[in-house]
Amino acid sequence: MLSKSQISFIKSLHQKKYRKEHGLFLVEGIKSIKEFIQSSYQIHTIFYNSEQHNLLPKLPANINLFEVNNAELDKISTLQTPQGFLALIHLPKNRDLNLNDLKNQFTLVLDGVQDPGNMGTIIRTADWFGFKNIICSPDSVEVFNPKTVQATMGSLARVNIFETDLPLFLADNAIPVFGALLDGESIYNTKWGKEGLVILGNEGKGISPDVIKKINKPVTIPRIGEAESLNVAVSAAIFCAELVRVRN
Repeated sequence: MLSKSQISFIKSLHQKKYRKEHGLFLVEGIKSIKEFIQSSYQIHTIFYNSEQHNLLPKLPANINLFEVNNAELDKISTLQTPQGFLALIHLPKNRDLNLNDLKNQFTLVLDGVQDPGNMGTIIRTADWFGFKNIICSPDSVEVFNPKTVQATMGSLARVNIFETDLPLFLADNAIPVFGALLDGESIYNTKWGKEGLVILGNEGKGISPDVIKKINKPVTIPRIGEAESLNVAVSAAIFCAELVRVRN
């Protein structure tokens, strides 16, 4: 049985300030949890419904297991329909953003992406196409937000996320900077080369003015129909697909 204090503690991790304070975040669903078990992330505790115990993989001895019933799972889950498993996972240590790690490859840069679903989908898409790193501005939605984590479907375990002041970072950068802008060159005609930072902006406002100043290669996804704009996660998928195509 979970105590009231345990329930209160786990529920506090639904909020960003307590995730930062305690250095833990939530992952739900056995499929996603397995991805983190196989990664470099450290698992603190896995709470599981006894009815689905047989789905648990062989676990390292340092992972705590705690059996809960459906009512308890309802109280600690962020989902309307809990999936039988919830894990507390240690937040990764902050990694320095090294430009050398970004050379000879393409990297997505997200400027003010706010929607957790969009962020999670972009991370999942990056993982699908083999992109290992994503750089986010500080005003982007937190990647350890439960909705973001859920939307990544475990891909967060494999994609490195960096948060940095974009104008400052781009000012000291020698890698070509591509930006998704309406008045840019078609992505299908662009000479991409072998490396680059590809900037995608906020859902409503686009790329911020200070970041636009750092773009030296504006590009666009050609519009054929009448839609005013593309969803940022859809745009990310199109860019990733094209970048993989031209590099292969």
